[in-house]
Amino acid sequence: MKRLDKETALRLLTSEPLLSLGSRAHQARMEMHPNQVVSFVMDTNINYTNVCDVGCLFCAFYRPKGHTEAYVMDQKALEKKLAVAREHGVTTVLLQGGMHPDLGLDYYTGMIAFIRDRFPDIHIHAFSPPEIIRMAGVSGMSERDVLAALKSAGLMSMPGGGAEILTERVRSEISPAKPPVAAWLSVMETAHTMGIPTTATMMYGHVETPEEVIEHLDRLRGLQDRTRGFTAFIAWDFKPANTALGRRIVTRHSAETYLRILAIARLYLDTFRNIQASWSSQGKDIGQLSLYFGANDFGSLLFEENVMRLAGHRLVAQEDEIVHLIRDAGFTPVQRTTSYDTVRTF
Repeated sequence: MKRLDKETALRLLTSEPLLSLGSRAHQARMEMHPNQVVSFVMDTNINYTNVCDVGCLFCAFYRPKGHTEAYVMDQKALEKKLAVAREHGVTTVLLQGGMHPDLGLDYYTGMIAFIRDRFPDIHIHAFSPPEIIRMAGVSGMSERDVLAALKSAGLMSMPGGGAEILTERVRSEISPAKPPVAAWLSVMETAHTMGIPTTATMMYGHVETPEEVIEHLDRLRGLQDRTRGFTAFIAWDFKPANTALGRRIVTRHSAETYLRILAIARLYLDTFRNIQASWSSQGKDIGQLSLYFGANDFGSLLFEENVMRLAGHRLVAQEDEIVHLIRDAGFTPVQRTTSYDTVRTF
């Protein structure tokens, strides 16, 4: 199949009838994954600190240093959260926090080593590119050396947070203090060359244009062509409640927009094996429908999640409900690891 160029992708995103676009994406998904399997992972998101001095306009989670609600999690609190999560079958912990102005690298490596020692069966999926960049700045080290120290401590993979939309115009409007596009891509490329796989993400539905959606995907595809280090792509829409950006703009939250972006991601990101259905941001019904718009994975159980919750959005599900949603859509549910190895088939 001929690879999509940006002009064709833009036309499909904006003009192709929705069901026709979904059919194209589902065909591409079935060619890459000809079985009827849909996977999901049992994980938990732990935000080790909410202290951040970047002040992204779309974020309701962060607090400035010294705020009465500001916190930095210690190992005792971390252990308690992980013990409860493991009792509920969680196999992966996603660690993310604000860009703290003071925490040295020892805090992060100590946290990773502690989890590896106390919970050796839990996969450590942690730290987005902006966090890596901040660690390097505070510690006076290169990003490669920071990644090497984290990997040695037990880091196994990284999330794709901090991408939002990978164009400088968008970043200048919604997160002007965050590292630029080239820096995000550079950290990801470095991680990939060091054998640290990552996911890739997109947060849409704010100030971006359709052209910028395609530009974002093109930059991800270009990096994947070089490294093959991205394991999956995940998209979700901006949640406006309690955010500075939400008070300034009219947000766009239609299910059709999400399904179009998901389908184009499957078609354009032709070297990405896995496209996740973001049921936790879009709703369970749209999550099901996503399985016919290019998604082959149902994403995460999300035993704990705080960032979207503080932006006024909260959806939860139990394992048996996710299994039912996948099966009811006509697929075989499979629990996976973060590395997409099968844990069990239902």
